[in-house]
Amino acid sequence: MAQLLLIEDDERVRTALLRSLRDLGHQVAPAPDAMRGLRAAVDHRPDLVVLDLGLPDLDGGEMLRMLRGVSDVPVIVATARDDENEIVRILGAGADDYVVKPFTAKQLDARIQAVLRRTGAGAPVDETVVVGPLRIDPKGRTAALEGRALELSPKEFDLLHFLAARAGAVVPKRQLLTEVWDLPFGGADKTVDVHLAWLRRKLGETAQAPRFLHTVRGVGVKLVDPLEGE
Repeated sequence: MAQLLLIEDDERVRTALLRSLRDLGHQVAPAPDAMRGLRAAVDHRPDLVVLDLGLPDLDGGEMLRMLRGVSDVPVIVATARDDENEIVRILGAGADDYVVKPFTAKQLDARIQAVLRRTGAGAPVDETVVVGPLRIDPKGRTAALEGRALELSPKEFDLLHFLAARAGAVVPKRQLLTEVWDLPFGGADKTVDVHLAWLRRKLGETAQAPRFLHTVRGVGVKLVDPLEGE
């Protein structure tokens, strides 16, 4: 059973989701606007936040950036906005997932369970992964490059760990969307590309001059030990 915070200004939608998510076994606290939602997230430390973007007092994207300044609680954005640029912007601001209205409570619950599996205490504990100067500890969800801690978002960490655990193997983007984003029916390849670009920057490389992350055109991407080459 998860402790959820639902930030949604539409009373009809909020009431329906509260009832449905509680029926599915979750404990859900509601908030009708951004500032009350932000206070609840900080004070009560929920397991996950479901956030609408169209809030009356503050845009949900701005509220997300404020929340990320004080908490790493997983956030699923649930909104009617389906513009690809908006999705990329919100993921860049720190959202863990993005679902577009209309959706059913069961669909949202599946996303909630997937995010909690990736970020929660119930996630499987794996061995530390070492690829050359890169060291990844999935239990502590930390990564270091040449002894220097990397500041990664939850999704960046998941992507890096997934690729590092398969070092040397080419992983198709479709597989990344399925395994890392938990999207069994696919999604936008650009989502993967954006996160790879962010990872490259933090690893001190570019797509034109890769060290760890190498794109195999038309196939996928692989992570390699830069001391060994491709």
